[in-house]
Amino acid sequence: MNLSHVRNFSIIAHIDHGKSTLADRMLEMTGTIEKRKMKEQVLDSMELERERGITIKMQPVRMEYQYGGESFILNLIDTPGHIDFSYEVSRALKAVEGVLLLVDATQGVQAQTLSVLDMARAENLVIIPVINKIDLPSARVEETILEVEKLLNVTREEIICVSGKTGEGVHGLLETIVQTVPAPVAEYGVADNPRALVFDFEYSTHRGVVVYVRVLDGSIKKGDTLVFAGSGEKFGILEAGIFMPTKIPAKEIQAGEIGYVVTGIKEAGGAKVGDTLVAPYNSLPAVPGYQTAPPVVWASVYPESQDDFTQLRQSLERLRLEDASLSFEEEASGSLGRGFRCGFLGMLHMEIITERLKREFDLTLIIATPTISYQVKDTKTGLIEAIYSPHLFPEDLRNKETLETWVRVKLILPVDYLNSLMAILYEHEAEIIDMDNFGDNRTNLSLDMPLRELMRNFFDEVKSVTSGYASFSYTIAGTRFADVVRMDVLINEEVMPAFSRVVARRRVQLEAEEVADKLKKLLPRQLIIIKIQTKAMGRIIASRTISALRKDVTDYLYGGDITRKMKLREKQKKGKKKMQKIGKVNIPQEVFLKMMKSTE
Repeated sequence: MNLSHVRNFSIIAHIDHGKSTLADRMLEMTGTIEKRKMKEQVLDSMELERERGITIKMQPVRMEYQYGGESFILNLIDTPGHIDFSYEVSRALKAVEGVLLLVDATQGVQAQTLSVLDMARAENLVIIPVINKIDLPSARVEETILEVEKLLNVTREEIICVSGKTGEGVHGLLETIVQTVPAPVAEYGVADNPRALVFDFEYSTHRGVVVYVRVLDGSIKKGDTLVFAGSGEKFGILEAGIFMPTKIPAKEIQAGEIGYVVTGIKEAGGAKVGDTLVAPYNSLPAVPGYQTAPPVVWASVYPESQDDFTQLRQSLERLRLEDASLSFEEEASGSLGRGFRCGFLGMLHMEIITERLKREFDLTLIIATPTISYQVKDTKTGLIEAIYSPHLFPEDLRNKETLETWVRVKLILPVDYLNSLMAILYEHEAEIIDMDNFGDNRTNLSLDMPLRELMRNFFDEVKSVTSGYASFSYTIAGTRFADVVRMDVLINEEVMPAFSRVVARRRVQLEAEEVADKLKKLLPRQLIIIKIQTKAMGRIIASRTISALRKDVTDYLYGGDITRKMKLREKQKKGKKKMQKIGKVNIPQEVFLKMMKSTE
């Protein structure tokens, strides 16, 4: 195979700008999939992807395209658009030479468009600007062209207008890919010394870990012995092949090509994204890997029945084989039993993982309120402790400094909504860093804010005040000092760790009142008085009481002396007093579940 006839590219865009639909038309026009077998979102094979209409897992595919009387191989990697899966995009970009930057003609350039563009520029990739959905009546093609010209500093002639739905302009786009995206180059060009970059992998029960690779040097074929340069794990290749888009075994995959390798490895930990496959002897140097994105959101996950604990552990290990960004460690709660503290890249990532645990592994789960991690520094000793669970956060903060994660947020919204937005920005401690007008009466806002405030329904509130017109993306922007305190909930003077949370000092009174009110509504009355207290900064700051159930012990009496009734009531009073001393409050499971939800 001639390397000069290979083109590796990816499609990047804001969520819902039509990446998967455009990929469908390309597969159809290149004859990769027969028309009768064509279906929408053909590359989105996961049930959740098809149901939600979003791409969660990147998917490579190989197409053959005839141009100028010659046959070219086009390797496409379709990537997710949602911000929580930006790590998937970064991995895909390591394996290609060019990208299609897709912009929806009805929405124009959005916040996530800017984020993925920065990632492509960082990799020095060739960027082809594409405007999609030009067939829609609401398409603002001219305005979008002007936005893209300004964003990329390109001429109108360099921008390609297409419709992923009707196929208009797609043949012209395929020709541009052949003309513009550079052919891959083998760095060392040693035919018998293979080297390949692992950009993704999946797990098969029968065949073990299947790694997705971009071959950099040499060739890879069935029967070869290779080594993971990072982990040192050696394996014999059971099968090597290409994506069309289903896996098709091939005689070999050569330098410049994208394909898969069946390793037969059944244990977790051997394969890692960003690792390099090399020969066992006289191997070429490993590619500088890229870091797995660190978790930014943490949540405790417990099985509803403790009998399912082992199955939950195995299920999480299986999912981690497919998703290297998922992390978890075992923990125990007095009220909920044994479970796992799991780290996610964002709220959607958490939602997808927990939904997959329920669907694919048939588990019934209890998921705690998501939190972020804090770093607490002792100013006397200089020791820094990472705190992932609110109940472990120190109550006494004397001689201590707390650091928390901050994020850089990009918001694009119509200018008319700016005044309404300001109150929300103030409420969520956001600092405006930059603001500039961005075509068609829109504003591009850059903000810095604490991650804990971002998770406190920030984007839902922004969407609400902007009537859904705002678009949003964020990146981690380091750590800053945090003015936060631990808030505990006491039930009859006993601390309930499951209800503890870390809150901003300025909001602690408000949140304490809300939690106490919510618990008073949820807890059923019992035979003893239930005292609900919220405590922070060493004192009780909110208190509620639920009166005891009371039976009329004189109900069966009819007439007679009043002293008989008084004696019975006095006896009941003494019994209640004794029960109050020794009685324990029984908190039903559903109360924990409802308290863990941020909104009720």
